[in-house]
Amino acid sequence: MLYHFSEDPGIEIFHPRQSKSFPGLPPVVWTIDREHAPHYYFPRDCPRVIYAKPEKASGEDFGSFFEHTSADKVIAVEKAWLERIRETRLYKYTFSEEPFTLFNQTAGYYISRQEVRPVKVEPMGDLLDKLLQERVELRFTPSLHPLRNRIIQSALDFSIIRFGNAAPENVP
Repeated sequence: MLYHFSEDPGIEIFHPRQSKSFPGLPPVVWTIDREHAPHYYFPRDCPRVIYAKPEKASGEDFGSFFEHTSADKVIAVEKAWLERIRETRLYKYTFSEEPFTLFNQTAGYYISRQEVRPVKVEPMGDLLDKLLQERVELRFTPSLHPLRNRIIQSALDFSIIRFGNAAPENVP
């Protein structure tokens, strides 16, 4: 099964749309696999930095990012978003994999160039509780900039979502 998360509970048909992130791609419907679904247990516009434990647990990056956690994945969010996360009503749309093709395995993205109807839609409930049920560590920080700047220089698999909505970087 594949998923899409939305604050809109009434989407009956998902129509292909142009992506701002991939302007050269024709209009598509986007979904996410189960492994990467927790990346989207947030309000749509919430900026976040996500990184995963490497398959081979060694090296400087492993020590820098995973030495003090048993989690396989870390999701960092600005603390200013905490109340919005608590208040957001998010819905999980479930889809059959049939009309979708893998777009990016590292990110877990699947796409369809045709209209797609969800198999079911259900409210997510308490998003923080849902995240705590996953094998992730959730971190709140005043600013995502230091982590983003460090993670993009690492060899880890990472995802940076909606960073354009992050608070401006503090300038000394």
